[in-house]
Amino acid sequence: MSTPHVTEQSTAALIARFLKARGVDRVFALCGGHIMPIWMRLDAEGIRIVDVRDERAAVYMAHAHAELTGGLGVAMVTAGPGVTNAMTGIANAHVARAPVLVLSGTPPRAQENRGALQDMIHTEFVRPLTRYARTVREPDLALQELDEAVARALGHGGEPGPAYLDFPVDTLRAPVSAAVQLPELMAPRQVRRVLPDPESVAQAVELLWSAKRPLVISGRGARGAAGPLRELLDRTGALYLDTGESRGLVGDDHPSVVAAMRGSVMGEADVIVTLGRRLDFQLAYGSPAIFGDAKFVRIADCAAELRDNRRGAAEVLATVSAALEAMLAAAGDRKPATDRGWADGVRSKHQVRADKLIQSMANAAPGSDGLMHPNKLLAALRDALPRDAVVVADGGDFLSFARVGLPAQTYLDPGSLGCIGIGTPFGIAASLARLDQTVVVATGDGSFGFNAMEIDTAARHKAPVLIVVANNGSWAIEVRDQQETHGKVVGTRLQFADHAAMARGFGLHAERVERAEDLPAAIERAMANRPALLDVLVTPEAASSDAKSGLAWVPDLQALGAWDTAERAWRDGEAG
Repeated sequence: MSTPHVTEQSTAALIARFLKARGVDRVFALCGGHIMPIWMRLDAEGIRIVDVRDERAAVYMAHAHAELTGGLGVAMVTAGPGVTNAMTGIANAHVARAPVLVLSGTPPRAQENRGALQDMIHTEFVRPLTRYARTVREPDLALQELDEAVARALGHGGEPGPAYLDFPVDTLRAPVSAAVQLPELMAPRQVRRVLPDPESVAQAVELLWSAKRPLVISGRGARGAAGPLRELLDRTGALYLDTGESRGLVGDDHPSVVAAMRGSVMGEADVIVTLGRRLDFQLAYGSPAIFGDAKFVRIADCAAELRDNRRGAAEVLATVSAALEAMLAAAGDRKPATDRGWADGVRSKHQVRADKLIQSMANAAPGSDGLMHPNKLLAALRDALPRDAVVVADGGDFLSFARVGLPAQTYLDPGSLGCIGIGTPFGIAASLARLDQTVVVATGDGSFGFNAMEIDTAARHKAPVLIVVANNGSWAIEVRDQQETHGKVVGTRLQFADHAAMARGFGLHAERVERAEDLPAAIERAMANRPALLDVLVTPEAASSDAKSGLAWVPDLQALGAWDTAERAWRDGEAG
């Protein structure tokens, strides 16, 4: 039997040339017949294929690659279950607004709607999760569809996020007319800076420079604005909170950083500046019950981060760096009204709490089961990791410890979708993108299980990642909620599985660590022999801040129990 040949004039070859022209040097993928023409042409063009064990991991890796390189992440999955498996990754990129292009295939056009293998209309179920979703049946339209999909993914003129294209296999094999292969459709596009309207800049300056207790909160949109952001904080004396979307933009030693006072400072500030950040559940939806009478200044390059939940007294639609630069220029030598006594007092309390946390982590007592506290593990990692390490934190209960216990200049986590299981795929992609930096994945055992097979991908591709599994044998937040709320634990306990044995089976350096005193040497050996995995037994008795907050029992009005109580009191007071 002869197999149809995929020529250099084919749609598949054009796709590969397009991606190469756009600077794509790797594609995260899982093979299948419906995408094999693209697969082979990618290889012919010298584009590296990082082949994975599950399609959602391919999209997770493309997501992390995009976040760390500032460019486009590309995933390729086969038809039918390949696409359905990928949907969780697409959903996470959608919520995180990550620029990812997902490519797939469909049966040949002559077999459409006849019960062909893996014949599904993928676009119908990926469309709500993407900025663009098309099936390209005509070879001569492939190039313009690719150009449009990438533009949508990168947020040119709108909100960034995943875009999706699929192609019937016969379309992939068919030739594309030379006449439609226009050079301008192949050419890379510069990132466009959206400049702010001067009037909105003036309004923002007036509010911020008049504020006595200003607070700046950054998100995804602020990632390219580290320089002007630090200058704004220096000039105004405003206090600062980052979020998982923008961690590392401002160093922990900066006098504006007050992360340990997050709850109280949100209620004390009189002007809140959001930089490319939605007011989602992590920020109490901007509710007056939490933020009081504070006025908002919203700055973002897309509408989703400009006016959700609370409208700003000033709203600046612009690239965040451009907006901040314009504000600094417009303010000139104007002296800010910031109450320095208030700001210094909050910072001082923050420092006391932060120092206390570091001390308590190192001295955290074991549980009654004799197993170490999760903070003991994190303290050992703090001591061992270089300052510029890339940290990927994953989990439910363990994430609550890790996000405050592990400092990071570059940080990734499950994001506001709460998409646990991203740890190992994110870490693999990060370690391949940042070969000159240490990449560590700090994950709970439950979350690790979602994509544990990707340790095979790490081994085969020699991804120099360190995976540290905090193994407490349970879904700890849910166990605690069931114990306290329902008096019975049902289906939320795991076993203390030997993840190190599994990792060794796939060729990783791996150790199981049961005693805190063995951690420093084990971490040192693992760092020297990456890819590596440490399976560290920790007590399930440790109560994380998320376990105590009410997050598990899902309050009616707010994400956290204390916020829910405040929201109810505020609404009752307004009604009265």
